[in-house]
Amino acid sequence: MQPHTMLDALESTDAPLLAETPANTAARPVAKPDRGGGHLLVVDDDEPTCEFLATTLQAAGFDVAWETTADAAMAQLRARGFDAVLTDLNMSGMDGLALCRAATDVQPGLPVIVVTGNTDLEAAIAAIRAGAYDFITKPVDTKLLAHQVRRAVGVHELQNRVSRLERELAKVSGNGKLIGQSRAMREVFELISRVADSEANVLVTGESGTGKELVARAIHEASGRAGRPFVAVNCAAVPASLIESELFGHVKGAFTDARRDRDGLFVQAEGGTLFLDEIGELPIEMQPKLLRALQERKVRAVGGDGETPFDTRIVTATNRDLEAEVTADRFREDLLYRIDVVRVELPPLRMRGHDVLLLAQHFVEKYANAGRQATRISESAAEKLLAYDWPGNVRELENTIERAIALSRFDAISVEDLPRKITEFRSSSVELDAESPTELLTLEQLEDRYVRKVLAMAGGNKTRAAQILGIDRRSLYRRLEKTTP
Repeated sequence: MQPHTMLDALESTDAPLLAETPANTAARPVAKPDRGGGHLLVVDDDEPTCEFLATTLQAAGFDVAWETTADAAMAQLRARGFDAVLTDLNMSGMDGLALCRAATDVQPGLPVIVVTGNTDLEAAIAAIRAGAYDFITKPVDTKLLAHQVRRAVGVHELQNRVSRLERELAKVSGNGKLIGQSRAMREVFELISRVADSEANVLVTGESGTGKELVARAIHEASGRAGRPFVAVNCAAVPASLIESELFGHVKGAFTDARRDRDGLFVQAEGGTLFLDEIGELPIEMQPKLLRALQERKVRAVGGDGETPFDTRIVTATNRDLEAEVTADRFREDLLYRIDVVRVELPPLRMRGHDVLLLAQHFVEKYANAGRQATRISESAAEKLLAYDWPGNVRELENTIERAIALSRFDAISVEDLPRKITEFRSSSVELDAESPTELLTLEQLEDRYVRKVLAMAGGNKTRAAQILGIDRRSLYRRLEKTTP
């Protein structure tokens, strides 16, 4: 049985690279490669072996280049990127171990799979110490090899995605970063990485102060549009009479102050991303015009006759419950469907656990640069920060830490440096203590209190609250209508 692990390989014996099986003793047609499996570099000083492995791996869907010397392989690595390297261990000149070290120096994190007939333990250990991803022995089981190479390429792709996202998130809004290790934020990071390179419209939802614009910028910076403009507009901050001109532009003379032609934000963001913040505040009369622009991918400037096509990624954000706004006839349902292709829900800070302390320390480092003494948070102050429910979310936390740094007299932020609303905060809870059974709550009263508590923790977002409670939105509305706070 062919060895499947490195330890199993140590018990096998030297053998020719290619096992004598019907599959490799005669030439056979090569299936057209999928070209989606990744870019591989095969290195072996035996040319027929290179040709065979290249043909086999191409049939498995890989794009394969091969070289018969390590020096030539290094030239390839410096010239282009690869997803994995498959190299023989024993070669004249630079051997496989030296190639492994050199390859990972040129492309850090590049998985190198070492192939050898040498089953000595020291060879296996040396390969791992040299940075080898995997170690397999001759004769090579080609099916197993394809599986191992595919796994290595998958790991490399994942590492690249994570590294790329981390680099791009670090650029977002200067010192502003999406920071978090909570499960909820890891899900947000994963969704950003998955949606970034698509062209789908994205709706970012969350309470005020949770960092919705940071998410929009992260999507832009992690996408292929990163080198193009990122244009942001707060729909609530633009007067209703000017919002059409702001978005679509105007021609000279279209209205009193239109002294020259002006491109709208859709055109200004050409090739990049347009972020429409507070989309729920968009006037109802403007919504069909936005819907048409999104459907046709063209805009008509105010006062103009022609239409201008645009190539712009659209990301929107709101702290409103847009489904409830649709029910109340304040937001068009067809526009909601158009902007809500992919939804990224940002959790409120109170639901992110110890992310509070990660963010707090980030803000300490940010504001400590102003020459203040405090460079850390005391344990007692940290407990208060964790206990507070942060209705203003990350924005409120940043303001709190900036204030504490300004007031601090020691090297650590203390409880005395925090606002009274935080130091005296007591978490609301359902009280069941009673002197007699007649004072206890009924089950219906307890359920009503719990529903109200979940709704409050969801920031008033009825759709989100219904999801948490496991009921539909109409059931939640009926319960809320028959009870009072």
